[in-house]
Amino acid sequence: MALTQRLEFRQSQSLVMTPQLMQAIKLLQLSNLDLTTFVEEELERNPLLERASDEAPTEAPAEAGQFSDGDDFGGSNGDEPGGGSGEAFEPGQEEWMSKDLGTRAEIEQTLDTGLDNVFSEEPAEAAARNAQDAAPTTYTEWGGGASGDEDYNLEAFVAAETTLSDHLAEQLSVAFTAPAQRMIGQYLIDLVDEAGYLPPDLGQAAERLGASLQEVEDVLAVLQKFDPPGVCARSLSECLAIQLRELDRYDPAMQALVEHLDLLAKRDIAALRKLCGVDDEDIADMIGEIRRLNPKPGMKFGSARLQTMVPDVYVRPGPDGGWHVELNSDTLPRVLVNQTYYSELSKKIGKDGDKSYFTDALQNATWLVRALDQRARTILKVATEIVRQQDGFFTHGVAHLRPLNLKAVADAIQMHESTVSRVTANKYMATNRGTFELKYFFTASIASADGGEAHSAEAVRHHIKQLIDSEAPSAILSDDTIVERLRASGIDIARRTVAKYREAMRIPSSVQRRRDKQSALGNVLSTALSDRSRNTEPA
Repeated sequence: MALTQRLEFRQSQSLVMTPQLMQAIKLLQLSNLDLTTFVEEELERNPLLERASDEAPTEAPAEAGQFSDGDDFGGSNGDEPGGGSGEAFEPGQEEWMSKDLGTRAEIEQTLDTGLDNVFSEEPAEAAARNAQDAAPTTYTEWGGGASGDEDYNLEAFVAAETTLSDHLAEQLSVAFTAPAQRMIGQYLIDLVDEAGYLPPDLGQAAERLGASLQEVEDVLAVLQKFDPPGVCARSLSECLAIQLRELDRYDPAMQALVEHLDLLAKRDIAALRKLCGVDDEDIADMIGEIRRLNPKPGMKFGSARLQTMVPDVYVRPGPDGGWHVELNSDTLPRVLVNQTYYSELSKKIGKDGDKSYFTDALQNATWLVRALDQRARTILKVATEIVRQQDGFFTHGVAHLRPLNLKAVADAIQMHESTVSRVTANKYMATNRGTFELKYFFTASIASADGGEAHSAEAVRHHIKQLIDSEAPSAILSDDTIVERLRASGIDIARRTVAKYREAMRIPSSVQRRRDKQSALGNVLSTALSDRSRNTEPA
């Protein structure tokens, strides 16, 4: 075979992911906060981008012939015919105003009375006038002016929230005078979590500080006396013990109870009564005292500021019985391309490098505006289809939530599943039944027992919770019983699926629920009997 050179034409298709296309795909899955941050960075980087202003244009000045409080009646307009101010005065009045009236004595002789009688002012009026004149300056100095300042914000006057770390640091400066102890104490305070607990092992802290474990333990003993009671504990038992010592209730019986909290969690009252050496009435009182303690003393102090969840889509009932879907315009950053600025620059720029820079800036700005508009349209389209598919949920509740997957929505709006997945990520919908993430409406399907329409997994979870909430203390439902009742309702589900859903909802097992409800019922009966005995005692 001879080797020769020749030209061939071939036609093929390929998908090229340009940087702008990749950025547009990234914009779809950004939350409203991340999108705002991205747009702010683009506004700083691109000189041709500007923020769209919603403010109304400034009103034009008052026309000739109209008067306002700020008009200058002594200006040049007074000489113009029809100027308004010129018609307000007669020539005789202008001559009198420009005439020199002479000294005070001459004026009093002309008026035949004293000036104090002519231009007198009541003390109250004078004080009010002075206060009115001085008020704007004083009010502005104090940061006021709410009526004239559009940026007035009451949140600027709210005091900073005290955190647990700040509260403990204030007590640390009073409790210790030695610098070494203060350093150890501050290091331990930095290790305290939001609930007020320290790590169980402080050996690593002692090693990093270059101190002995006994020195760290001594400082810790003082920290555990700080407010709130129970703070700086290394376990739940130690936290409860600190609070009981503060209340002077940490006797040997209570110590045995605190050291065996696992038995209390299992509701093994008989074993606890034997370990503590008390009777039924005393063990009930001791358990009541434990329940009144705070297992997380640090939670009443402020921690990291939580960001309010802002919905991206609003769903409201329509007048025709349907649903009205609209975007939250407050979460959509609005930017514009300054074409006028680009036109002026293109006439003055002479270097090729500068022209290339501003040409790229114009392309990027135009692309960003289009990408934001396309993102908003896509979110609205996906949300509208979700509302159409889950109409039963919005009308009747979670029990009527239908099985839904990404493919069903993607086929309905003629988009790819990956696009729908990106759109529903980190987006929230405000409805008449609360605010939900868009991914909440996508649930797996569970087959029907009678061969009918499949059930949503979320609806099945809701059904399981309703069954457990309505069970009687004497008839606790096991997982097998729940399976039988669900199949009687037309839901074909396995026992392990029921157990998985129950654990996901943090519902204990049937054995644990029976102990809890019997214990609660016993407490109610004992309280009722004690109240009855008090009422029957002779006066």
